[in-house]
Amino acid sequence: MRSKSKELMVKIRDFAEKFTLENSRTPSTAEIGVALGISKTTAFKYLKEMHQLGMVTYEGGVLHTRVTNKMNCQNVNIPIAGMIPCGPPEEQIENTDEYLSLPKSLLGEGEFFILRASGDSMIDAGIDSGDLVIVRRQIEAEPGDIVAALVDGGSTLKRLSFNETSRCYLLLPENHEKNYSPIEGRDGSIQGVAVKVLKNL
Repeated sequence: MRSKSKELMVKIRDFAEKFTLENSRTPSTAEIGVALGISKTTAFKYLKEMHQLGMVTYEGGVLHTRVTNKMNCQNVNIPIAGMIPCGPPEEQIENTDEYLSLPKSLLGEGEFFILRASGDSMIDAGIDSGDLVIVRRQIEAEPGDIVAALVDGGSTLKRLSFNETSRCYLLLPENHEKNYSPIEGRDGSIQGVAVKVLKNL
């Protein structure tokens, strides 16, 4: 195996620490590659080597250095798991190369992931296309919760309801200006419950 450049290792570590200070999250391998003029694959291989040498900690796609550990002692790194449609169920686009560091006090207990909303069927609930929706991973939810659900092999983000007459769960859109139909959730499953929304102003 070709030996790794110690100079490049230091540059990667320094960039990661500067990036974390400015963005409140650690950079992805793609972001490291763009900044330093190397490929994403090369950045990944360097991070693994740096982990073995003790220069950084790089496990499960999450990067830490001694500096970022001090910054992140009260934070949790949450994976941005992909895009979820606020409309008819579609195949969720997965991309776990990005992480967002958020204060633990903001979230409470649990395991979380982030989905990027797509579509306008939940705008009356304050969820617009492009928003980042923080989801607590759980398989059960109560009527009234906004849930990430898997229905007919596709994912969707909707308000959970229960129809007493048909005795089945419904996934309700929230856009009064458009005539979106409820989705019957008889054969669906809950992936998690939305707890926070991050958006640009």
